[in-house]
Amino acid sequence: METRELRYFVAVAEELHFGRAAQRLGIAQPPLSRAISRLEHRLGVTLFARTSRAVVLTEAGSVLLREGRAALDALAAAELRTRRAFATGPGLVLVTKAGASGELLAKLLDAYAAEPGSVPVEVLLCGPGEQERLLREGRADVALLHRPFDSTTGFDAEELRTEGQVALLPAGHPLAGSASLRMAELAGLALPRWPDRQGHYPDGPGPAVRDHTQLLQLIALGRAAAVVPESIRGHLHEGLVTVPVPDAPAVTTVIAWPPHSRSLALALLVRTATRL
Repeated sequence: METRELRYFVAVAEELHFGRAAQRLGIAQPPLSRAISRLEHRLGVTLFARTSRAVVLTEAGSVLLREGRAALDALAAAELRTRRAFATGPGLVLVTKAGASGELLAKLLDAYAAEPGSVPVEVLLCGPGEQERLLREGRADVALLHRPFDSTTGFDAEELRTEGQVALLPAGHPLAGSASLRMAELAGLALPRWPDRQGHYPDGPGPAVRDHTQLLQLIALGRAAAVVPESIRGHLHEGLVTVPVPDAPAVTTVIAWPPHSRSLALALLVRTATRL
C-alpha cells in the first residue's frame, strides 16, 4: 500500500462520508472514490459497506483503520524524531497530562538528573489523552500514561503504580460528606465530556472540558463533578473535596516509549522510574 492511499482510506473511515473526506484531503470526490476502489481490489476485501444513505466500515475496514493509523503515525514520528535529533542534539522529551502524577514526576526528574549518563529532559504538559498522541507522532520520546484511559498498544511500557479513584466534588455538594460512593450514585451528576482523537465531544449532560484546570474551575463553581485518581488529593484547591469510589476501575500509571528506541538515555530514565 502507498502512504497516499492509506491517508485517503483513513480520511474516509473517520468521516464516513466521501464528500467530507475529499474536502478534508483537498481533492475532488471522484478520484478519491476510485482510489478506495483500487485499494479494495488490490487487497481483495470490501472496506466500506455503501448505501444511498450511509457509508459504514466493514470488519476488514475496521482492522485497516486501526493498523493504518498506526502506520501513518509511525511514518510521521520517524520524520519528526529524525529532525529533532538533528536540531536539538542529546536530550529527551517527556510528555504527561497536566495535573497528573505531579509528585511522581518530580521525584523521577530529580533522581534521573543525579544519575551518571543522564541528559536534559524537557517536560511537555498536555490535556487528557494527548500524551499518547504526542508520543505516537514523535513529538515526545517517552510518556507517563494512565490505563485504562490511555492505550499502550504499540508501545513498550513498565507499570509504575496503581491507585483507586475518588469522586471530586464541590465542598457544598450533597454527596460531599459521604464516607464512600458507588459509580451508580454518580450517574446523574454532570460528569465531564472529553474530546476524542478527532476533537469531537461525545453526547451527554456534562460540560465539554478541554483541560484539567478548566475541570477544577467548573467543579468549584458547582457545574461539574468528576471521578479521578486518588493522588489528586495532594493538589486540591480550596472548596473541593474527594470521596472514595471503591467500584471505580483502578488507574495504573505507566512509563511508555516506542519499541524501536535504542536510546541509552531513555533506558536509564525507564530504569530510574521503575526503581522509584
